Amino acid sequence: MLNEAVIAVTELRKSYGEVAAVRGITFEVAAGEVFGLLGPNGAGKTTTVEILEGLRPRSGGDVRVMGLDPDRQKNALKDRIGVCLQATNLPDKIRVYEALRLFAAFYSRAADGEALLKRLQLWDKRDAAYATLSGGQKQRLAIALALINEPQLLFLDEPTTGLDPQVRLEIRDLIEELRAEKRTILMTTHYIEEAERLCDRVAIVDAGKIIALGSPRELQEKSAEQSGIELTLTRPLDHGAIPGFPDALSTAISDDRRTLNVRSARPARTLVELVKWIDGNRYEIEDVRLKRPTLEDVFIEITGKKLRD
Repeated sequence: MLNEAVIAVTELRKSYGEVAAVRGITFEVAAGEVFGLLGPNGAGKTTTVEILEGLRPRSGGDVRVMGLDPDRQKNALKDRIGVCLQATNLPDKIRVYEALRLFAAFYSRAADGEALLKRLQLWDKRDAAYATLSGGQKQRLAIALALINEPQLLFLDEPTTGLDPQVRLEIRDLIEELRAEKRTILMTTHYIEEAERLCDRVAIVDAGKIIALGSPRELQEKSAEQSGIELTLTRPLDHGAIPGFPDALSTAISDDRRTLNVRSARPARTLVELVKWIDGNRYEIEDVRLKRPTLEDVFIEITGKKLRD
């Protein structure tokens, strides 16, 4: 077990009749960790999170969240966690500050509502009706409501889905701030760049099972997909044979003969020898790029399909 495991899940299962939505998921989340559940729609991510939040009963397995059983101690659990659901809908006419006061009344402790609205850039909208808010403002309000009880454990279910790119960046910056405060965060997402940037560890979920688990870097390094070196020269390569470089699996030259693309099992070693060869043949390098496998590559490799399928 991880030190200070805030969430401990063992063989979690959830079925709806004969349909198994979650099929034996096991993982732990440590205090202060940002843990991501990454997978396509219908993979079982939201069902898993709703079970952890005490919103949905499990069919089998063992779950402990902050030492509590979400099935049997849901009221005590809900007082201590913050939840931002995949979709938050409030009455059209409720005002921003009224919503915050209403949610604060549900808990045994509450944060400073004024400070929270200012932090989330909603202070100027405090008297605005919910229906008049933009999509990004509604999402920031949803996060404010999740933080009103000062939780140390926060659940974020697809926090940036459906938002424009600028608002997505703002929400991600906020999550990084919460991470810096050492809050424990469990988030679901199908945005690769979001998981790579924000998560300490990621569980890739498909068809109700965890098929890979580790830090983004660990998962990328385990991938059979090899790294690529793209090297552009200031002038075209002369026609002639290109030598084999150490650990290189393939070498391709662009039509204008200025760019070399090399796939390698050990890109650092290959790059050194490649640069030596270029220098020895009196070429000059204009640009060089190293591309490592992404989590998308890992997912496609394991499942045979794209993450957003």
